[in-house]
Amino acid sequence: MRTVLVGALVGAVLLGSANPAYALPPPPPNPSDSELGSARAQQDAAAAEVGRISGLVAAAEADLERVGVLAEAAGTAYLAAEEALLQAQLAAEQTAAELRAAAEAVAASEARIAMFSRDSYINGGSLTSSAALLDAEGPGELIQRAAMLDYVADNQLDVLGALEVAKVAQANADSAARAARDEMATAEEIAEAAKAEADAQLYAQQAAYEQVAAEKAALDEQLQAAQIHLLELQGARNAHDQWVAQKAAEEAAAAAAAARAAAEAAAAAERARGSSASSGGGGSSGGNGAYVAPTSGRVSSCYGARWGVTHFGVDIAAPIGTSIYAAHAGVVQRAGSATGFGQAVYIRGDDGAVTVYGHVNRYFVSVGERVSAGEEIAEVGNRGQSTGPHLHFEVHPGGQMYGGQVNPVPWLNARGVFLGGCGG
Repeated sequence: MRTVLVGALVGAVLLGSANPAYALPPPPPNPSDSELGSARAQQDAAAAEVGRISGLVAAAEADLERVGVLAEAAGTAYLAAEEALLQAQLAAEQTAAELRAAAEAVAASEARIAMFSRDSYINGGSLTSSAALLDAEGPGELIQRAAMLDYVADNQLDVLGALEVAKVAQANADSAARAARDEMATAEEIAEAAKAEADAQLYAQQAAYEQVAAEKAALDEQLQAAQIHLLELQGARNAHDQWVAQKAAEEAAAAAAAARAAAEAAAAAERARGSSASSGGGGSSGGNGAYVAPTSGRVSSCYGARWGVTHFGVDIAAPIGTSIYAAHAGVVQRAGSATGFGQAVYIRGDDGAVTVYGHVNRYFVSVGERVSAGEEIAEVGNRGQSTGPHLHFEVHPGGQMYGGQVNPVPWLNARGVFLGGCGG
């Protein structure tokens, strides 16, 4: 019986150590050191290439911003030249109308005087008062002719001379107005040519930027693939190391359990031998007011001079479709197409200042409409001479539509609105 009991205990320990519940899974693949080194070298090479192309992208982006500002300034200059030409055309039309009126007055006066003194005035002869009076058809005409004869005798030469002087003055004014109009037309042509050149440079730089950006995107994908490959190999190596460690731990545990079982079996056999009367043994168990911010976003470009021109506003980068709000209450002066801005909204505020919202994707107001501070008037876009989705915001405190710009950041700060950035 003792022999059978010891054999059963030892067999149970051996069977327990061979139980599939305690068996380890098959070992994972173990990448070699050369494979890991090659993957790490590929990742480093891809990272270096991404770093190189990132520098090119940054340079291209800076050039794109520069030509964007230049193109925007050329568009603003073209708007001003366009407005000046319109004013010169209106002045020329007004002086032409005045000239026509003066010519008609001269002609009428000449006709009236010619009724009584044509021969006297043109040929140097004399028209007698008697003949003129005898030719009258009635008392009323007789009185009228007598009065006119007195007037002609005293004033005809002075009147005609004054009328001729006035006619010459009007002609001179008309000539000056037309010359001014032609000068403004030439200025507009020059501004338009400058704008076209700036646009061409912007499009060329946009293409260059997109090319290096596409190269960077491809290199980013290569770097990501290299990183993933390295992570996969490193993960496989780590999994294999864990498997080895787990295998060693479980083998040690199994050896310790076998030793404990053998010791317990030996102790049980010894107790069985020492107690013939006993038939068994025990075991142990074990994130307001009159003024508001025009939109939400990141200030990406500040007001000031750069590259020989002035950036007349502050740019606030935001995704296309982000709401744009009226910075103050006022009346819409312009809404729609605007050279340089693609589309823009101009608001003349109750405080007299004009605020400009450029590069909008869509606008929701019309000319003459009254808006209140904080009212949604448009949404952020990327139209016109734009290097990315943003709002170009300007302030003209003097009320000019296309001039008199000031730095919008201090202007807003003074009214309790803080955009951040640009030293504001």
